Amino acid sequence: MSTFTSTEVEYLTSQPLGRFATVGTDGRPHVMPVGVFYDPGTGTLVIGSAATMVKSKKFRDARANPDVAVVVDDLASVNPWTPRGIEVRGRAEAHLSGGAEVGRQLGAGFPFDEVYLRIHPRRVVSWGIDTNSYTPAARDVG
Repeated sequence: MSTFTSTEVEYLTSQPLGRFATVGTDGRPHVMPVGVFYDPGTGTLVIGSAATMVKSKKFRDARANPDVAVVVDDLASVNPWTPRGIEVRGRAEAHLSGGAEVGRQLGAGFPFDEVYLRIHPRRVVSWGIDTNSYTPAARDVG
């Protein structure tokens, strides 16, 4: 089985905004909105930034503790209330170069900084994609 189902891939490629969670060296959680891109060649998620990511807390945290989570979600409808989304728990791989090219390859809507993060999924939880909105589908993938 591939990392994501075909409907999860379709969803991920239609939703370029997500939330990225890390844990700092002080043990405290940190969550930030980020651009999230699915890389079909590797089955991973890529987080890029137009700003200098190397100085960001999210990048420093991910380098120090690569156990991270990403949530991409939205409302398919508000009447009836129909949430859907994907949570990916995995391992962050920090890259200090190559981000501009990766961003171009993935069709990012903004120019990536050279520094970027690649998230290797270990666990995927989705709702409202391959199931109804209130029945999560969870599996280990890594």
